[in-house]
Amino acid sequence: MISASGILHGKVLIVDDQEANALLLERILHGAGYVSITSTMDPCEVCELHRNNRYDLILLDLEMPNMDGYQVMEGLKEIEPDGYLPVLVITAHTGHKLRALQAGAKGFISKPFELAEVLARVHNMLEVSLLHKELQRRAGTTSA
Repeated sequence: MISASGILHGKVLIVDDQEANALLLERILHGAGYVSITSTMDPCEVCELHRNNRYDLILLDLEMPNMDGYQVMEGLKEIEPDGYLPVLVITAHTGHKLRALQAGAKGFISKPFELAEVLARVHNMLEVSLLHKELQRRAGTTSA
């Protein structure tokens, strides 16, 4: 079982090319007590950031210039040895949700953001991600 404190200390990366969206998500999460939040507006940085920090959750916008969220997920798959992508996609288009789930995302957050939805989905995904890491650690299959 993962404690409430453990969930609030989960490492979160926010990826959105719109600074206002990234700042809003940061404020929502900080306001709820989350303490380890990083953000980037450059999708090309995500894989390197994740390789260095092993985030417990990545909030990933799908529509960004230079590299979209689907391409980011493909890159993340190459560095996740067990194939588990701790990704919640951010989208305003309901038609993108199924494709995102098929690409490896574990869920989604709808735009415009609803506070209760954001907090519930982040909490649930962090709990699952942290449990997954704990199971992997106990099984001796990862050094995390």
